Amino acid sequence: MICDMCGTETEGLFKTNIEGSELNVCENCSKFGKVISEVRIKEIKPKKVKEDKTYGPENEIVFVIVEDYAEKIRKRREELGLKQEDFAKKINEKQALIHKIETGHFEPSVELTRKIERFLKVRLIEQKEVVHEKASKEKEGYFTIGDIINIKNK
Repeated sequence: MICDMCGTETEGLFKTNIEGSELNVCENCSKFGKVISEVRIKEIKPKKVKEDKTYGPENEIVFVIVEDYAEKIRKRREELGLKQEDFAKKINEKQALIHKIETGHFEPSVELTRKIERFLKVRLIEQKEVVHEKASKEKEGYFTIGDIINIKNK
């Protein structure tokens, strides 16, 4: 077992009240507080866990707006012979928002992009598959109060 204060691995730990906190500490560190009781280890039988054969990175499908969305929207609107103001009224949005979208200063949400797609009959959203990799464990073990004290002293 590992001492919460100094990080020493020892056979016997003591539950000790140190400045209002109950910690499991070794015999040396127990002198800094009031010993409440000795810590006893309960033997726990490990449960059998089924191994997942599909271990590895998970894939996710994400909807992404195409890079040249502003140009596509402007060209299609002009092909239909609509002014920004008329187009905005047809899709129930503000003209200033349409202007910002067409100049590329505002990227519309997926919901708004779907609305524009339906009206202009143009493809603005594409699916991409994103691969997420499992994070590796950098440090195994315990972080103790002693580690914090050492960090503060540096």
